[in-house]
Amino acid sequence: MRVVVVGASGNVGTALLRRIAADTTITSVTGVARRVPARTPPPPYDVADWVACDVGAGDDDAPTVAALARAFAGADAVVHLAWAIQPSHDRATLRSTNVVGTRRVAQAAVRAGVPHLVVASSVGAYSPVADDDPRDEDLPTGGTRTSTYSVDKVSVEQLLDRVEADHPSLVVTRLRPALVFQRDAGHEIARYFLGPFVPTPLLAGKVPVLPWPTGLRLQVVHADDLAEAFREAVVRQVPGAFNVAAPQVLHGHDVAAVVSQGRVRDVPARAARLALSAAWRARAVPVGPGWFDMALGVPVLGTARAERSLGWRPARTGHETLAELVDGIAAGAGTASPPMRPRWRL
Repeated sequence: MRVVVVGASGNVGTALLRRIAADTTITSVTGVARRVPARTPPPPYDVADWVACDVGAGDDDAPTVAALARAFAGADAVVHLAWAIQPSHDRATLRSTNVVGTRRVAQAAVRAGVPHLVVASSVGAYSPVADDDPRDEDLPTGGTRTSTYSVDKVSVEQLLDRVEADHPSLVVTRLRPALVFQRDAGHEIARYFLGPFVPTPLLAGKVPVLPWPTGLRLQVVHADDLAEAFREAVVRQVPGAFNVAAPQVLHGHDVAAVVSQGRVRDVPARAARLALSAAWRARAVPVGPGWFDMALGVPVLGTARAERSLGWRPARTGHETLAELVDGIAAGAGTASPPMRPRWRL
C-alpha cells in the first residue's frame, strides 16, 4: 500500500511515520513538507521519500496542484496534516496554508486519481457548548468565530463537504482530535503557544502556583494514539468523521499536579482573557484571545464511532500524555525535522 503524507515533518506527521515504520501493510511512503528533513534523515523520517512543497505558496493554484499531483501519482491514500499556527498576527499567511493549501491538496488528489483522502480536522471545528457531556460527530461544525484557527478548520470542513459532493468516488475521512501531545513536540509546542518569555524548565513541578481560568478544561490525545487512528483510517478506507481523544477531562488541579505540585489558583475567565489579549497585542505571547475563547467552548469528545469503526482505543491516558508533554517542554525536547528541531540544534 502506498501512502503520501502531506505535512509529514510535524508533530502528528512524526508520530504517523513512527507508526508506519512498524507497519507491513503500508509499504511505501512519500512525505511532503515545506521544509524537508536532511538528505539522510534519522528515524522515523528515513521511512519516507521526501518532496519539498509549500502547499500555501503563491496566488496561483496551478503550479502547486501540479507538483502535488505528481507526488500523489499511484498513491492508495493521501493523508493531509499540514497546518500553520504561526505567525498568528499574519491572517493571510495562515489562511493560505490552512484553507488554500487544503483545497490544493484535494484538487491534486482528484487529479491524480487517489481513491482516499484523509484530513486532519480538529475539535476546534465544533460549535461551542456549555457543558461537559461527551458529544459525537453529529455536533454542528460552526466553530468559534473569534478564533482564526477554528474559522479555518470550519472552512476546511465545508471544503471537504463540497469535495465529497463533487467527487463521490473519492473516499474522504476526517479525524477530529483533541489537543495532540507527545514528548518530542515539547520544544515546538512551547514555541507555538508559550513564547520565549516563559521559563519552560520551571514547568517540571517548579511553578510556585498555577493560575487557572475558571471554566477551562482540556482533553488531549497522545500523538502515537492519534497516529494509530490515522493508520486504521487509511488501511480500512472508512469514510466520515471521527473524534479522537483520551476520555479523561483535565481541569486545573490535574495540570497543577504536574507543573506546580498541586498548587492552583482560580482566575476569572474574563480577567484571564483580557490579560492574554493585551500580551498578544504586545507580541509577548504567540497566541491570541481567540484560542482562549475556543478552549472555553469546545466540546468533550465522545469516541464511540472511532472505537466501533476503526477499532481504536487510546493506549495512554490524558494524565500520562500531559505529564509526558510537560517533561518534553521542560527538557526542550525535539526531533531532527525542521519544524520540531530545537533552536540550539540548528
